[in-house]
Amino acid sequence: MSKTMSLALLASASCLVAGLPQAAAFETAPLPEPSVIYADQPAQRPVAPVRTAYAERSSMGGGFIEFLFGDGQPQGGYQPQQPVYQQQPSYEPRRPLLPRAEPQQVMRQQEEATDPAQRPFDPKYQKQEVDYHGKEAAGTIIIDTPNKFLFLVQGNGKALRYGVGVGKPGFTWSGIKQISAKKEWPDWTPPPEMLQRRPDLPRHMEGGPQNPLGARAMYLGSSLYRIHGSNEPWTIGTNVSSGCIRMRNEDVIDLYGRVNVGARVVVI
Repeated sequence: MSKTMSLALLASASCLVAGLPQAAAFETAPLPEPSVIYADQPAQRPVAPVRTAYAERSSMGGGFIEFLFGDGQPQGGYQPQQPVYQQQPSYEPRRPLLPRAEPQQVMRQQEEATDPAQRPFDPKYQKQEVDYHGKEAAGTIIIDTPNKFLFLVQGNGKALRYGVGVGKPGFTWSGIKQISAKKEWPDWTPPPEMLQRRPDLPRHMEGGPQNPLGARAMYLGSSLYRIHGSNEPWTIGTNVSSGCIRMRNEDVIDLYGRVNVGARVVVI
């Protein structure tokens, strides 16, 4: 670029400065520090420029003059501003909520609300032949109170096992008895002790399908306890009675035909 042209351009720039309002000639406020924008900072809304003398003048000095007289590339304080875009947050798809586990209390309430007669019979209490290696002779009845099983020893290392219902807490017992009597479809007369606890019970009931003693009864010695049937098979495998041993009607009929009066009964 010739010296003449350079002087001409400088003169033109001087004229532009001279043409500014009079306030610009004595404006002494310092120029604001340029703000630095980092890529990871959120973009801020641009603020409309305040038209003051130093703001207008700042775009005419420094880098702008170098831009005019340089090689055409912005240098120094004059830098063209590039738009900065705020990085949009990434949204992960929401995971579906798992169904809340139902509290045990609710499950228990639902079970209690179910008709007991509709409860399924646990197959482990079905009559079956099992191994037996104890010392009791064939024909002996063994009642395993904690596990709710009645065994009839067969000999040759075998026994028949039946599921039973046993006494409620406070009514369980153990000992050795003998079968003192056998009755089919027995009548039922609740003892005085039971009537004191349950005054709503009938004083006497004739034998039959609705009788609590069921289809058969085998009386144990001189006690009030019996091995008897039940019209409530869902109670087998539970602590339910006042000390008697309950069996399903089909099971007590089967046992009744296999034992005689005088048979040994071991309750553990």
